[in-house]
Amino acid sequence: MFHDITVSDLLSKKDKEPHTIIDVRSPKEFKEATIPGSINIPVFNDEERVEVGTIYKQVGKEAAMERGLELFSKRLPKFIGEFKKIETPMTVFCWRGGMRSKTAATVLDLMGIRSNRLSGGIRSYRRWIVDYLETKEFRPKFFVLNGYTGTGKTYILQKLKEKGFPVIDLEQMAGHRGSIFGQIGLTPSNQKKFDSALVTEMLEYESEPFVFIEGESKRIGRVYLPDVIYDKKEKGLQIFIDLPLEERVKNIIEEYEPWNHPERFQEAFRYIKKKIHTPVAKQIEGHLGEREFTQAVQLLLEYYYDPRYEYSASHYPESQKIMIQAESVDEAFNKVLEGIPQSKMGA
Repeated sequence: MFHDITVSDLLSKKDKEPHTIIDVRSPKEFKEATIPGSINIPVFNDEERVEVGTIYKQVGKEAAMERGLELFSKRLPKFIGEFKKIETPMTVFCWRGGMRSKTAATVLDLMGIRSNRLSGGIRSYRRWIVDYLETKEFRPKFFVLNGYTGTGKTYILQKLKEKGFPVIDLEQMAGHRGSIFGQIGLTPSNQKKFDSALVTEMLEYESEPFVFIEGESKRIGRVYLPDVIYDKKEKGLQIFIDLPLEERVKNIIEEYEPWNHPERFQEAFRYIKKKIHTPVAKQIEGHLGEREFTQAVQLLLEYYYDPRYEYSASHYPESQKIMIQAESVDEAFNKVLEGIPQSKMGA
């Protein structure tokens, strides 16, 4: 017989041994938010879930269960086959630990496949995540990468991670680069997905002496930083990177590839057009229309992003800052490593 386990039990199992977590909800539900690392083996597809839910509301629970069983029985061989491929201990879950996960776990048990079921489903996991972010103290010190737009902060974070340093990439989790153009070419996360990914990283690094992050505002695209991260970021060691303007323009062009989404860049610019001196705004709009992206980016930096950055950076005391000047992102990366005293790294 299958066993019900709590979220804490599940996370403990993941830490101790290989463990597979299976989300048996529909593909659409899985895409919207799931437990990080889960795989999707659905009891119902998206259309079937809607159909069963409609019957439940309009006719009743018994009729919905009968139709659900009819639909599920048709895919039972394939469903079981997917589970037989799994060689580790496993836990199944649905929305609130209801009929779908119970049906899945019961069928697996009848076929001799042992599994656990997450008590309370993904709703209990979400409550656990929210409670963790509201009540837990994240102990590592923060080394915060700051700099004018285009200084390659994300690239430096990636290089640091490749070198084995603890890194929390907030923009990657948010699916957004943090600027008015930051969502172009990316798939933005919702708050549930962002929080889950963030807590997964926090659990991984909770025993580290320090973590590198990027200096973000409270909001990144569609998501908001929890206070436990934002407040700690504000108190962290602020590393300010300064690169030549032409180098920053080049970095932005290479990262954003605006020629792939020219209309979206024009559309995004309209949101900030009124905040830029009218003659300059017209120049930028003209350059975007003619796909002269280098000229447009340079003007955006000079007349919009740089002044905003200078204002936001001014409130940190000098004792909390490390200033780095470089000619390229790679030079900046090397200076980041050189510029942080080993004692601050906990060495």
